[in-house]
Amino acid sequence: MSKSNQQTGGDMIVVNLLANGVDTVFGLPGAQTYPVFDALARNADQIRTVSARHEQATAYMALGYAKSTGRPSVFSVVPGPGVLNTGAALCTAFGVNAPIMCVTGQSPSTFIGQLRGHLHELPDQRATLASFIKAAYRIEHPQDVNNVMAQAWRTMISGRQGPVSVEMGWYTMAMAGSSSRAAAIAPDPDPIVDEVMIEAAVRIIKRAKRPMIMVGGGAQHAGQEVVGLAEKLGSPVTTHRSGKGVVPGDHPLFVDMVAAYELWSETDVLIGIGSRLELQYMRWTGMRKMIQAPSAPPHLVRIDIDGAEMRRLRPHVPIVADAVAGTQALLDALGDSKPKSGMKKRIRSAIDETRDAVNAIQPQMSYLNVIREVLPRDGFFVDDLCQVVCTSYFGWRAYEPRTYVTCGYQGTLGYGYPTALGVKMANPDKAIVSILGDGGFMFAVQELATAVQEKIGVVAVVFNNSAYGNVRRDQKNLYNNRTNAVELQNPDFMMLAKSFGAKGYQTSSPEELRPALKQVISEDVPALIEVTVDPDSETSAWPLLVRAPGS
Repeated sequence: MSKSNQQTGGDMIVVNLLANGVDTVFGLPGAQTYPVFDALARNADQIRTVSARHEQATAYMALGYAKSTGRPSVFSVVPGPGVLNTGAALCTAFGVNAPIMCVTGQSPSTFIGQLRGHLHELPDQRATLASFIKAAYRIEHPQDVNNVMAQAWRTMISGRQGPVSVEMGWYTMAMAGSSSRAAAIAPDPDPIVDEVMIEAAVRIIKRAKRPMIMVGGGAQHAGQEVVGLAEKLGSPVTTHRSGKGVVPGDHPLFVDMVAAYELWSETDVLIGIGSRLELQYMRWTGMRKMIQAPSAPPHLVRIDIDGAEMRRLRPHVPIVADAVAGTQALLDALGDSKPKSGMKKRIRSAIDETRDAVNAIQPQMSYLNVIREVLPRDGFFVDDLCQVVCTSYFGWRAYEPRTYVTCGYQGTLGYGYPTALGVKMANPDKAIVSILGDGGFMFAVQELATAVQEKIGVVAVVFNNSAYGNVRRDQKNLYNNRTNAVELQNPDFMMLAKSFGAKGYQTSSPEELRPALKQVISEDVPALIEVTVDPDSETSAWPLLVRAPGS
């Protein structure tokens, strides 16, 4: 970067990224963002630019980077259609609380909001983005860059983290201005733990006989504290998607969501940590009934950094705090409390009682067992939407935090493969598997070119049932065996992989998948493993995913 005090707006944006430790920007350049990409090129020794074949993939890669590390990530695309192409990734990032920043351009300042039809013009790009991300900002003049970038960065990483955008006009970004030193931005202080609420929670918990802990994505950094609380209480810990790995899947107090449901009817206190509690108050009520203020039993204690969560689902004891601070405060206040009697035996019984039901989801569980066997303990499982992934919500054991990367409640079909590329960019020494259906994989199949060009060793395991399997099953069951727009004519995936320069393997059973997966993980190269599956052979996981009361 020039030592002169005169720098372009694009220069100053990159200086701010560097000041905040950004080492990779995912992006596709265009006319309105040339100054940013030129600044990135001149600082290539400090910050890497990773391109893609579609704008949506740049944002998904940033999502994978952020979710697998807990660190903010950045992508840059042109305004208008470029930004809109990243919309699914941005709303997914909002849903899973991922700190990603979109850096984009704008029409020349005099054209913004005029609807004169300038290149890539939207009626109100900032308002459009602000409607589904955490916040959207505009830099009006080069001298404003540091201030606006600081605001955006602080918003992104403070409290309940989430995606933000920063836009800057076409010519303004290229304009030189006087710059001041960019600074590393710290998040706003976390809420102070309310000791009165902690005491109220302790009173309820000490009276309880059968507590349960539910963890979500907001507890990914609080594994030690959650395990400590569970062991003090002797209580089961469960999760749905985003909390996988907070407590190791082989810990004796961890229970999958199927076993947890068996324990739910006798639970007298639910402690939710960093979770929306979708499992208990949506999925276990049939997904139809909106519960805003649960009645006891069970009593509901919530620990969440976002105070608004306490209004969305009102607990009996709200503890507005970071998961680490809130859980540790609760743990300390419980003092020398002893584990609840009989809980370990009841947990083992629930696991035994539900084992057959889980293993009956075939062939998905057999495939998941093979993948778990082959994937190292610290390897990453990146989901998408397919029969195997739906089964993984209860059938996959994650052993370390952040190693199960999910799109959460958004259910973003097609997000998985480019997101896995971002996971690998952030974790180059770890094994990454992207678990996909044939339908979802084709949403972003062009990113095989990105993987090969950038030498990103992600293994795409594509379960090919020649259909959008979930929808096909629903149509057949609900509409007298009729289907519409769900059957898929796929390419030859082996020829496709070869044409991109990736390794390709075709399998049709768990036994055939095992050696192929071992091989490509050991080689650490871009690879595609096709698993051919008869769509009528797949047992539905939905009876275990959505449980009506008493089912």
